[in-house]
Amino acid sequence: MALSLRQKLTITSLVIYWPTIFYFAHIPIPRWVYEAGVSDKSLHFLAYLLLVFLLWFAIRPGKRVNWRKAAVWWILFVAVWYGVIDELLQGYVGRSCDIMDFFANLAGALTGLILFTFFTFWPAFLVVTGITVFLSTNLAQANLAELAPVTSAILYLSAYGLFTMLWIRCMHLWLSLKAPQPKWLIAALVVPAGFLSTVKLSSVILGRDFEVLDVIISAAGIAAVVITIFLTVLFRRYFMKKTVTG
Repeated sequence: MALSLRQKLTITSLVIYWPTIFYFAHIPIPRWVYEAGVSDKSLHFLAYLLLVFLLWFAIRPGKRVNWRKAAVWWILFVAVWYGVIDELLQGYVGRSCDIMDFFANLAGALTGLILFTFFTFWPAFLVVTGITVFLSTNLAQANLAELAPVTSAILYLSAYGLFTMLWIRCMHLWLSLKAPQPKWLIAALVVPAGFLSTVKLSSVILGRDFEVLDVIISAAGIAAVVITIFLTVLFRRYFMKKTVTG
């Protein structure tokens, strides 16, 4: 059976992503990780959450996890044994073999498979992106904007832009709204803005500084995506109408 474009892109992403996390797990921990005070357990959790996301939707595109089928157990088996081998090999490259890292890996894999029991590809992509943005924002003790201001700005802009695109892609599943309706515009903005507020409020509760510039950059990413899609649909309808009447 021919593979869909989405499945091909998922498989390609998996082929790139898996060797990448293997590489970074078997080199000395980068200096910026120490400087940022990043929780390595959170990184392990996210790494395996993303891994099972790509694995599942590479072999079962568009389908939810069914625990009565063998595919999900094979993926869990692969994730568990890869986690074991991954930790054992780290002892040969100057890094420690940590049982807690393994449990963080397992937690990420199980969390992903449980989520994918309820969500198909696009909603799952939205949720995984949200978890990644939330944890990435709050897992570092240091201010990443001060350590790498340009990189931090690019990440905030792209992360919230991606979250917004995915939310708009999923809106039709829960709301009967179409662009360029005013209600569509409001719905497209409210959820990403609410997510941004939740992430930043959590950062403050966790004792991190509230960075106004980060909020502005993130909001710009949200607004850019919504306005671009809104205007694209608006102009498309205008030219279609003009073509019909002309």
